[in-house]
Amino acid sequence: MAIYRIAIGSPREASNPAAIRAAFAEFFSMLIFVFAGQGSGMAYSKLTGNGPATPGGLIVASLSHAFALFVAVAVGANISGGHVNPAVTFGAFIGGNITLLRSILYWIAQLLGSVVACILLNVATGGMETSAFSLSSGVSVWNAIVFEIVMTFGLVYTVYATAVDPKKGNVGVVAPIAIGSIVGANILVGGAFDGASMNPAVSFGPAVVSWSWTHHWVYWLGPFIGSAAAAILYDNIFIGDDAHEPLTTSDF
Repeated sequence: MAIYRIAIGSPREASNPAAIRAAFAEFFSMLIFVFAGQGSGMAYSKLTGNGPATPGGLIVASLSHAFALFVAVAVGANISGGHVNPAVTFGAFIGGNITLLRSILYWIAQLLGSVVACILLNVATGGMETSAFSLSSGVSVWNAIVFEIVMTFGLVYTVYATAVDPKKGNVGVVAPIAIGSIVGANILVGGAFDGASMNPAVSFGPAVVSWSWTHHWVYWLGPFIGSAAAAILYDNIFIGDDAHEPLTTSDF
């Protein structure tokens, strides 16, 4: 079982140069992703005079997030693995591909990257609001949780299939494209219902800057459940004990 391969790690990881570089990579990748993704929504609001949401706006959000995530994953892949998402990091931890202590470093970097991106957007736009994620009219918290679980399951399943699986072969070359594409596709599905976060850090930055926390917990619980389910399922069914690549001793 993948759950038995999880590792806590050593306190010295906090000062390990490789771990610190990886955390910085996650910070900058998240900043790039949130600045472009959140910024595209703010640009749309400016162009429409804060008009109502439209199908065209949903398509714009899908494309901007897909393109931005493709780049953010690609630029961080060789340094940190290009997680760009606390839920992806959690899935990697559950599958025994990263230690808990390094995961915590990643989470801190990812959250800070999102907050800094939203602050920069607020300053650059002359004080425009960085809107927090929220549920649409008629959408309950349980509806949103199901959306976030299923969408994040698809995202982390894709990450495992294209980037984590030791048997990925040449498929790993297109991993950033596949990961960005599934996020863009999921936004087309869930964007009109709960914003389609799939990423606690993406929700955290706007919530901090706008100081709006209504239903914020939904955007942590759903993605973490979906991530864990995808990691456990893929690791146990498709990777298995024989093909699993253990963490190096320097990671413990």
